[in-house]
Amino acid sequence: MLRLTAAVAALLVSTPALAHHPMGGTTPSTLMEGLLSGFGHPILGLDHFVFIIAAGLLAAPRARLGLILPLAFVVGSFIGSLLHLAGVDLPGGEMLIAGSVIVMGFLLLSPRAIGDGSFAALLALAGLLHGHALAEAIFGAENTPLVAYLAGLAVTQYLIAAGAALAWRRFAGTALQPRIARAAGFGAAGLGVLFLVLNLAG
Repeated sequence: MLRLTAAVAALLVSTPALAHHPMGGTTPSTLMEGLLSGFGHPILGLDHFVFIIAAGLLAAPRARLGLILPLAFVVGSFIGSLLHLAGVDLPGGEMLIAGSVIVMGFLLLSPRAIGDGSFAALLALAGLLHGHALAEAIFGAENTPLVAYLAGLAVTQYLIAAGAALAWRRFAGTALQPRIARAAGFGAAGLGVLFLVLNLAG
């Protein structure tokens, strides 16, 4: 675990831009580039990826809402992206994103489930922050790649969360479920703390 943490930290420090730029740092200029960039950003951005997986795991036990609640994050992310594109700044975005990952880790470790309404509000607020940060890659692009990027981003985020929720349900009632929850919780909280420290260090 120590070696893994050190390796992740070294990767984050040495190539911070790579995690958020599937197109090599260039702004997408075509529909396909926008779509591919939208598909890649939630996966290559480790903090975003971990948050979305945690959202799916926490939504999974909520019966019919298990596959609906992640949409709150997707909608919030879309609005956050639009705010960024409109020139609206959200101070402390990266640190708040790291904090959101930490919160998800603690929720996975908590024996008490957060209410559906509160969880939806948390996902929407976090989505606002994550979407705002993810829109940086498309800022200044033409309308076609911009729309394609936002569509690819929304689809990928939902599929990751829904996939995590469905995978979690396969372990429902088994001895592996609490172990997976603990591992995911400690992993998310630890990664969030790492990102927070790196952002504070500049």
